[in-house]
Amino acid sequence: MAITASLVKELRERTGSGMMECKKALVETDGDIEAAIENMRKSGQAKAAKKAGRTAADGLIVIQMNDDNTKGVIVEVNCETDFVAKDENFTSFANAVAKRALASDVATVEELLDAPLHDGEETTINTAREALIVKIGENMNVRRFQRFESANGKLSSYSHGARIGVIIDVEGGDDDLARDVAMHVAASNPICVSEDQVPADLLAKEREIFKVQALESGKPENIVDKIVDGRVRKYLADTTLLGQAFIKDPDTTVEKLLSAAGAKVNDFKRYEVGEGIEKKQENFADEVMAQVRGE
Repeated sequence: MAITASLVKELRERTGSGMMECKKALVETDGDIEAAIENMRKSGQAKAAKKAGRTAADGLIVIQMNDDNTKGVIVEVNCETDFVAKDENFTSFANAVAKRALASDVATVEELLDAPLHDGEETTINTAREALIVKIGENMNVRRFQRFESANGKLSSYSHGARIGVIIDVEGGDDDLARDVAMHVAASNPICVSEDQVPADLLAKEREIFKVQALESGKPENIVDKIVDGRVRKYLADTTLLGQAFIKDPDTTVEKLLSAAGAKVNDFKRYEVGEGIEKKQENFADEVMAQVRGE
């Protein structure tokens, strides 16, 4: 596979490493960027691997609930610029999409796009989307949604502006506790509720990386397993909701906070606008010159 400049640039942005290190890593993996990142982490070159899920697109995260907060939905609707994300036409469309996603039983984005935007109308969400593209002049799409239904508790939510949204199913406790935990999820971005929900393949990959790092740092092989076990425990504490230190009181964990209130979190979902999307970098001067030349 050809190692293009754009591929090297993406790897630099995702790891914080130098151009030559990135090019070398890509050559070694025949252009496989995920494998290159893993190898660079093992050798200690990656300085910011967490940038892999960086925000690189605009739009809105919209959350809708029913009247008694037992059903809810979180939706991401994208556009090209933050200017359009604040446009009344776009926000109205995004809210209508979320209401339809909550009221319907569609399972996929494709099915949602074929659903009517409003009750009693023939115009589908996709038709309305295409019309809005023509009107505003920017591409936009409905990227994803997830519907929630709480059987034993109540749903709560938290929105950080319109760019980060969290919907959470909490059983027990009060409304303030549920909102505080939702706010914590927005800030700390855990990957799941508890350790037993961490995907086995992800944990195995992290364990392998920790082992290589320990060996390459010169640690005796007979204590490497203990070092790896300690790092795995810290990884699980840092990445699971129950293991994380509560943002409002770092001296306690979320698990202890919930236990003291006789509450538990059944599930949650956190969306951030554009996470994982590569955003094209525009050069305004070049764009203007292109228009002048009629290109």
